[in-house]
Amino acid sequence: MRYTSIKDFCMRGAAHLAKGPIALIFAEDEVELDTCLRHHDSLGFKALVLFAPSAFRLPADLDARTIRVDHSSSEDGHHIPAINAVIAAAPVGTWMYYCFNAEYLFFPFCETRKIGEMLSFHAEERRSAMLTYVVDIYAGDLGSAPEAVSLEDAWLDRSGYYALARNDPDNHEYPKERQLNFFGGLRWRYEEHIPAPRRTIDRIAIFRTAKGLMLREGHVFSDEEYNTYACPWHNNLTASIASFRTAKALKRNPGSTFDIHTFKWHNSTQFEWHSRQLLDLGLMEPGQWF
Repeated sequence: MRYTSIKDFCMRGAAHLAKGPIALIFAEDEVELDTCLRHHDSLGFKALVLFAPSAFRLPADLDARTIRVDHSSSEDGHHIPAINAVIAAAPVGTWMYYCFNAEYLFFPFCETRKIGEMLSFHAEERRSAMLTYVVDIYAGDLGSAPEAVSLEDAWLDRSGYYALARNDPDNHEYPKERQLNFFGGLRWRYEEHIPAPRRTIDRIAIFRTAKGLMLREGHVFSDEEYNTYACPWHNNLTASIASFRTAKALKRNPGSTFDIHTFKWHNSTQFEWHSRQLLDLGLMEPGQWF
């Protein structure tokens, strides 16, 4: 199924939004677009909605089960109005997730459990959103993979992650309750090439639609409770998004590409493409879900 614009999708594609969880995937280029779609399809999403220029091509089997929405990714923050339009068009209470191409969602025990099972438990804990950490992955050999993207030779940082209190502009005396800014990975190590507002690695990528809910800059929502990492009583589930996006951008940017000959350092470790590794590194939290 194909739609010519976001407006067209919201008007005619309501049936695709009737039951979640739904994955909204934004293609900024064609790098690992097919593997990104296949990965999220394997997690059990009820629908994959791809926002991409019409010129982008998919293998026939993926094209048959992907909902295509013609969408340009040339503008900064292009995903925000698209997601807000879909939120407004979807039934209240629909679980959604969003990411970009060359990104891969992992949640605790995702090798044996589906996304719907996890979100059913999360909803029982009275949570309507889930914090995800965007974990930078990168090719180990930039000579063989000059765009820093290689599924077979992917690496990540095993340390260097930290959090700072999130300031409340309406109350300078106290930070926001149960909200933190998280840092680490390539955005921390190469911060001189990253604008300050984009240095954080936290993203509220999994959420439940609600009346009047709006996505804002910084991957946060208009409802402040959505932006919290846990409820007041105990730790909740969190997830990770393994992402080549930052590495790819740093190697494409003329201002940084010649300064970077390798992303590997003494705290690099090969990415195992398994949730166990991310749990062991503290890059996601199972909460009370076992």
